[in-house]
Amino acid sequence: MFYYLVWVRSNRYHSKTPLTYSYKHKLLSGSLIQVKLQSLIVDGFIVGSTTKPRFKTKEIDLVYDLPPINTAIIKLAKWILEYYPSPIGSVTQQIIPAKIRVIGPGDDLVDTLRAPTEPKLTQEQQSVIEDSVDNDTYLLYGKTGSGKTRIYTELTRSAFKIGKSAIILTPEISLTSQLFNSFQSQFGDRALLIHSRLTSKQRQLLWLRCLTSDKPLVVIGPRSALFSPLKNLGLIVIDEAHEAAYKQEQMPHYQTTRVASVLSKLTNSKLIIGSATPSVADYFMAENKSKKILRLTKLAKESDEIKPEVVVVDLKDKSNFSSSHLISDRLMDSIKLSLNNNEQSLLYLNRRGTSRLILCQNCGWEAVCPNCNLPLVYHADHHQLRCHTCGYKEDKIPSICPNCDNDSIIFRTVGTKAIVDEISRLFVTAKIARFDTDNLKEETMANQYDSIKNGSVDILIGTQLLAKGLDLPKLSTVGVIQADTSLYLPDFSAQERTFQLITQVIGRVNRGHIKGRAIIQTYNPDSQIIKQAISEDYENFYKNELLDRERFHFPPYYHLLKLWCRRSSSKNAEAAAHKLKTEIGHLNLGVQIEGPTPAFHEKFQNKYQWQLVVKSTNRKHLTDVISKLPANWSYDIDPLNLL
Repeated sequence: MFYYLVWVRSNRYHSKTPLTYSYKHKLLSGSLIQVKLQSLIVDGFIVGSTTKPRFKTKEIDLVYDLPPINTAIIKLAKWILEYYPSPIGSVTQQIIPAKIRVIGPGDDLVDTLRAPTEPKLTQEQQSVIEDSVDNDTYLLYGKTGSGKTRIYTELTRSAFKIGKSAIILTPEISLTSQLFNSFQSQFGDRALLIHSRLTSKQRQLLWLRCLTSDKPLVVIGPRSALFSPLKNLGLIVIDEAHEAAYKQEQMPHYQTTRVASVLSKLTNSKLIIGSATPSVADYFMAENKSKKILRLTKLAKESDEIKPEVVVVDLKDKSNFSSSHLISDRLMDSIKLSLNNNEQSLLYLNRRGTSRLILCQNCGWEAVCPNCNLPLVYHADHHQLRCHTCGYKEDKIPSICPNCDNDSIIFRTVGTKAIVDEISRLFVTAKIARFDTDNLKEETMANQYDSIKNGSVDILIGTQLLAKGLDLPKLSTVGVIQADTSLYLPDFSAQERTFQLITQVIGRVNRGHIKGRAIIQTYNPDSQIIKQAISEDYENFYKNELLDRERFHFPPYYHLLKLWCRRSSSKNAEAAAHKLKTEIGHLNLGVQIEGPTPAFHEKFQNKYQWQLVVKSTNRKHLTDVISKLPANWSYDIDPLNLL
């Protein structure tokens, strides 16, 4: 009898220690198996062998007739277990599908590779290819429309020539259709699209094809596609790498770029981190670790480069809004022109605009925390302003602006559905479509992209997904309904997010197709961040943002750990938070603890949430804190925001 250490795919297994099972034959590490976990039958895989234990073991029920998971994936899983502290069951769920099925004779695995049909590389694109020969990490900083996808397909073709596979990641399922079409046209059935909206059987078959194929494949999908069990990985691409969707919100709380970096080292693969607006953390990493920053500064259609007209509209000036309180006259004129020319318009509003904004309509003043320089949030139930990072409170709610003595203090929000109603009233015959997290499956961008690209919709209205990488040849008007929304979020990442979103959304009409116009509506037309985004001044934005991050102890200078609890009353949650803060202090780790304070969403599922934020220059201190947490506390290490 042989004895093996096994990782099981079940949320019911909360330990970080592998289980021991026995089997009558010798098995390889990575072998896919089925075992009993108490009374449950679950799948898992072997991570190693062990000596006969002193306790009684269960026998492995079934060994699948499949190749073992490769060593790199097993090493990656073990690294995740420690770096993003989490139970084995949740990590295993990232590695193997919900149900393993062996491919039968009826399953179609056609394998074709098509001849190249892509446009010739531009001089800039060719330089990027030549500068990324080594298997290393590269930051591809390319403006919107500069042809980053063309780089990805060319690098994939180079990998194929030496028998290597590729993984191309995109932040949202809504973008997979566009990206997949580009790769399928070049690589035929060797291009695989994997995402959560496929049926369980479809996902299983695609996963099994990755596991069993001896020929190079290219896998396209969101962050989970990174764990595809490819045999000979040679290239990993993270497209739109700045996007928050690359952070896993559930356990394990991994950041895709960090995991991809480890996987690239384990497989000796090339890693391309692509973005028109690189995250501060990624750019800082590239500079401080001497990684090459590859630049694309021109549109892929160099001869057709047409700069969009960018107009900033002051939301405080009501003379700009003669027909609508939401849509400025300038934006209405642009939409009318697009409709008359059979072109499309896109209206963008940040979906996270549900928070209360405390600002002056007259001068643009906003209520901010004196400790963190972050916007304060109004809590109507307590009639109080609070900072959700450090816990600062103000009981006096301003009715007169402290900057200009005007009584134009406002608390307002607006959502995408309100914009749809307003546009329907203003443009009765226009075909309108809304894209946000309220969409039904058949209404999503992923399912409607081809028809939208062909012009079936006149006016698109939506949230962040409309700002991400969409290439719509008939788009000539982009309107940002309220550019300040993300800027006023009470979080350290607010300025970065605002810069990225405005730059990206303007980029939808700066792709060399037709003359475009971008109308930016804002309460603060003199905002440095908005001006930098419009002028694509990343260098000054980055320099100023680093100064703020260092001053207030935020990433990339400090590591963060967000801790929160839920209790039946706010008083109980606050007491639990104070108790934990004291216990962390007794660990003598030298960490900085901020709070406790109510969470951004203080009440959730009839429970009250309070949180602590732990900061340290030594990330190991944060994992030490996690190891000492009480069972009824939740945590997120390396959070992208503290909301």
